Amino acid sequence: MRKSVLLILALLIQQVGFSAWAANAEELQPIPVPLSNNAVAGVRIEKQFLVYSFMGLGAKKSWNAFTNAAYAFNVKYNTWTAIKPAPGIGRLGAVAVAAREQVFVIGGYVPDPNGMQSVVRTVSIYEPAALRWHEGTDLPSAVRDAVAGVYRDRYIYVIGGFTPSGLTNQVQVYDLETKQWSQATPSPGTPVLGHAGSLVNDTIIYIDGARAGTQAEGGKYLPSDECWMGKIDHHDPKKITWSKLPAHPGAARYRIAAGGSEKDQRVYFAGGSDGIYDFNGIGMDGKPAEPSPTVFAYNLKSNAWETIDDMPNPTMDHHGLAVQSDGLILVGGMGKGQKVVGNTVMIPKAAAKK
Repeated sequence: MRKSVLLILALLIQQVGFSAWAANAEELQPIPVPLSNNAVAGVRIEKQFLVYSFMGLGAKKSWNAFTNAAYAFNVKYNTWTAIKPAPGIGRLGAVAVAAREQVFVIGGYVPDPNGMQSVVRTVSIYEPAALRWHEGTDLPSAVRDAVAGVYRDRYIYVIGGFTPSGLTNQVQVYDLETKQWSQATPSPGTPVLGHAGSLVNDTIIYIDGARAGTQAEGGKYLPSDECWMGKIDHHDPKKITWSKLPAHPGAARYRIAAGGSEKDQRVYFAGGSDGIYDFNGIGMDGKPAEPSPTVFAYNLKSNAWETIDDMPNPTMDHHGLAVQSDGLILVGGMGKGQKVVGNTVMIPKAAAKK
């Protein structure tokens, strides 16, 4: 009898544990084709929350597997729709942000068969209500693998990244009213690319990425473990006061998915890899990169890092995380074995632990 009771209890515990793990992430309708390195942004249009995916890398992961394809996801109906492709032949390393019911797709690069790349100044603007594209004002400095965010639904900030001259810590600011770019206070941090972050209210948060390595360290690019906060001056949007943050949960990583929520007063982070790799998921040292399952957030109210439950099927190679009331929406990326996936995953905003 005692053995039977213990067996039943063990099965119940196992079922509860499995249910809790399975509830950690909800699989939504996958994007029509597997994509990695795609620029992702969420936008609310006429009371509906839409998630957009622009460009990116296809399943073959070859130098010419990039695309200009664009897709829209209606969260309410759990449905992806192909929309008019982005202007041009497509690119990698772009970032996307939403402002004034438009989506701005910024920068990026076009690879070639010789391992070279053309970093671009392009800003492409998609208008969801009109279902059309138009070209915006070019960036002053071409950049790829940057972090971007929006302040007061008017100013777009593009932080760091890789330029034709190399890594940068510059901050480029676009004013939607004057349609002009300017330079804001640069970050005092080590210049990086493939870092992750967002802008919530008047605060920029960005972390990690790839920094330049030294000959003694034995790598051209190495993970950066720096975390930074920038406070935008309310009277002068070009003035930013920067301060260094303590280390976040887990190891330093590259191309983490990130997105902010003004309602939650948090910037969320999911996935990424502790290896620095090329577009095919393989590092310059020949070692394959693998994704991290860690999901965490920076709480602007408590000024503290919070840990959220791990993802059961982690991914890396992201440029953006859509945040809405029900959770965090992760689109595509590379899974285990550097496989390009088409998954659309909703990660609940679980009770966080400091």
